[in-house]
Amino acid sequence: QVQVVESGGDLVQPGGSLRLSCAASGVAFERYAIGWFRQAPGKEREGVSCISSREEYTYYTGSVEGRFTISRDNAKNLVFLQMNSLKPEDTAVYYCALDNWDGPCGIATYHVAQYDYWGQGTQVTVSS
Repeated sequence: QVQVVESGGDLVQPGGSLRLSCAASGVAFERYAIGWFRQAPGKEREGVSCISSREEYTYYTGSVEGRFTISRDNAKNLVFLQMNSLKPEDTAVYYCALDNWDGPCGIATYHVAQYDYWGQGTQVTVSS
């Protein structure tokens, strides 16, 4: 049984930092690209970042470029999203997803259907 579990979401002040974690089990983790997506109330789901299976490729949406960093530890089946200089517009539920693909990762709308497994999400709230 495949399980994907996000953690690390919290309430943080603008300018603060959080590190999200995504733990996966029941899959050959090292074969999967990992994507982070988010959805704010009343808004469409948005791709945030992704990392390829062997870490050759990473990608960030423009609004988080330079503030967020994605990384993975294949030995521990973990992926991290380090989020710095958080802004109120970063407030959303953040989801981790796995794509059984060893090429370049993607987070555009047309990539979403390629992701095989999704977590339940973790809430990030940026507010003073």
